[in-house]
Amino acid sequence: METKRVLLIAGGALAVILLQTASARLHAQAQTASALSGQVSSVEEGPMEGVMVSAKEDGSTISISVVTNAAGRFAFPVARLEPGHYALKARAAGYELDGARAADVASGQEAKAEIKLKKVKNLSAHLTNAEWLISMPGTDEQKRFLLNCTGCHTLERIMKSTHDADGFMEVFQRMSLYYPGSTPLKPQRLAGTANRDVERGGNGRKTAEWLASVNLSEEPTWAFPLKTQPRLTGKSTRVIITEYDLPNPLIQPHDVMLDRAGNVWYSDFGQMFLGKMDPKTGKVTQYSIPVVKPGWPEGTLDLEFDTEDNPWVGVMYQNAIAKFDKKTEKFQMWTTPKEWDTDGGQLGHLAIEGTPIDNKVWIKNSDVGNIYRLDLISNKMENLGNFKDPQTGKRIGTYGIHSDAQNNAYLLDFSAGNIVKIDAKTKNATVYQTPTPDSRPRRGRVDREGRLWFAEYQGNAIGMFDPKTERMTEWKVPTAWSAPYDAVADRNGEAWTGSMLTDHVARLDIKSGQYTEYMLPRPTNIRRVYVDDSKNPGTLWIGSNHGASIVKVEPLD
Repeated sequence: METKRVLLIAGGALAVILLQTASARLHAQAQTASALSGQVSSVEEGPMEGVMVSAKEDGSTISISVVTNAAGRFAFPVARLEPGHYALKARAAGYELDGARAADVASGQEAKAEIKLKKVKNLSAHLTNAEWLISMPGTDEQKRFLLNCTGCHTLERIMKSTHDADGFMEVFQRMSLYYPGSTPLKPQRLAGTANRDVERGGNGRKTAEWLASVNLSEEPTWAFPLKTQPRLTGKSTRVIITEYDLPNPLIQPHDVMLDRAGNVWYSDFGQMFLGKMDPKTGKVTQYSIPVVKPGWPEGTLDLEFDTEDNPWVGVMYQNAIAKFDKKTEKFQMWTTPKEWDTDGGQLGHLAIEGTPIDNKVWIKNSDVGNIYRLDLISNKMENLGNFKDPQTGKRIGTYGIHSDAQNNAYLLDFSAGNIVKIDAKTKNATVYQTPTPDSRPRRGRVDREGRLWFAEYQGNAIGMFDPKTERMTEWKVPTAWSAPYDAVADRNGEAWTGSMLTDHVARLDIKSGQYTEYMLPRPTNIRRVYVDDSKNPGTLWIGSNHGASIVKVEPLD
């Protein structure tokens, strides 16, 4: 009798275990189930790995993208696609869809879609800026000039032009008179006597002659083969990308950041707005920034958050910075004192990370490179002037300015290869050189350990300066002509950057030095990179400065 009771108890326990196991298996299957899956193939390659497949529901402003694996297969998780009718797109260098593709997603069912690709007829219209650079003949020194030409438009515009050398000289002169936030949709001229050095210290005539030898000024087509970068494979296919279309094609989301509540904020490079987006719905709210210098170009650049979670922006040629109070929804503006004001005055960058320690905000004026400090108690600005490279005597061409917890400032010398540290108490500057000469560091961020991370635009690398050891380390990005604009390290031991030329974002494992790159679904002019590192791996947020969209990149492992 006792034996039977023990057997019954054991049998009951086994049944419970089996039921729990089955339930866990079903739960796991539900978690990994696909709303839509299929395979991408072509006549030339058969099943294709590394193809970006995008699905966008009719009437939606949000697009979801996944990447095909080694078998050419893709799958959209159930949690990412609501029931509905979806238009499908694909991105693979040198290929396009062989006919329109769509899918109907229904609740509780897995939709299927077989996608066929064909070779593009007009490859030139599909090349990235980096692919133009690897295709055209010329030295690296000649091609580096074109790193200055992707802020307002793509290199395709140059390569399809018919200008001769004299024509290009006229173009250089004309381009020097335009605001850097101009686009073909909304060009803005500079005001007064302001102009920009578009030649960056190079020989304009020699550059013009070289460009005239590689464009279409002499022949109806190019005398060199057009090349594409290989598709990304392996770990680079393990990602989900979400794109949010913004409500106006003129919006240029230069900097994108999240506040503590998870709202997405962006600075508009070409208009006087600060934007906020709900990442769940894609709904956008825009807050109008006061115009304080009528007749001068409009637009904002640097976006920062203070300790009270209020956004600040640099208001460029309005010669001002602005703080937005989220409670009152009003802006407080600080402008350059009239005696310092010039036609070329440009307050695009500011640093507030260390402001709580002394109530001072660092500001950079791009006109002659002056560095200001704003005292938030007196509301007065102090002009520290500009700084010189002790080896060459040249002025430090500051682009990004960043501060640490002690409110020491770091200047990134975009005209050479220097990192300058300004002591907050003594105002003394120390100049450090990057490992790669003339790397042109552009923007970055100080991490929790007080180390400065920065992007080397011409050095094709992520750099890190440790003030404790006064040593620098750099990691070269694997794809040529990536030209990183910004870099940031997260709490998970990784650093991130994005490219204005390759349509890639890159994720660096700091310990191993290994990169994982991810292709984006559409041409994407990336500036600032921001990482939400509340989870591991982190989630990258960027703006498409020419595409009027915000992009979220979520690695799966």
